[in-house]
Amino acid sequence: MASPQALRIERTGVARSLRWMRVDAPLRLLPFAALYAVVVAIWHPRWAGWSVGWACWQLAAGVAGGVLLFIAAALVQLRLTRRRGGLRVPADLRDLGLQTAFYAVNGPLEEAFFRGLVQGGLGALTGLPVAGFAVATAAYVLYHRLGAWTWPDVFATALAGIPLGLAFWLLPGPPSLLAVAIAHIGATCGFLGPGPWLLYRVGLLRPAA
Repeated sequence: MASPQALRIERTGVARSLRWMRVDAPLRLLPFAALYAVVVAIWHPRWAGWSVGWACWQLAAGVAGGVLLFIAAALVQLRLTRRRGGLRVPADLRDLGLQTAFYAVNGPLEEAFFRGLVQGGLGALTGLPVAGFAVATAAYVLYHRLGAWTWPDVFATALAGIPLGLAFWLLPGPPSLLAVAIAHIGATCGFLGPGPWLLYRVGLLRPAA
């Protein structure tokens, strides 16, 4: 069996992670949160998914989906890393915890915007849930390009965007962001932060000498 390919592994560290988080949070996450909060506070739209829905279904789907998407995202990241030749990995447990906490906030806020407002809103406006699903999924995938992601990485987000959009649309009970938010955290943590850290720790990512 061939040994793992030698790669450019960048160990990030808490200070480096905080630098990009301090830019990313006000530029992207706070507007998502503010817009969703305003819409829900003023109009209370059922389609926005602010309720817990059928909690048992939501929790079961969220946890199962989060585990499966974590594994799938980590494996996709492994393949993409070997193709691009490098990856950023948390330097230690403090950095790992910080990144995990950030992605735990990022997931629900992205879902609130793309699934709650875009998918739910367009579905309600047009009377065609499939239209909301299609537009929101495409927007979710393509918006990652704004972060200077490579196209293979951008298209990889469809592996989360499609099942999350379907879950928001098709799970029984009132529309809810609960399941998709939990599953989104799993997907993101598999692709960034914890997933790469785990791949590095088990020896699947070997740094170049």
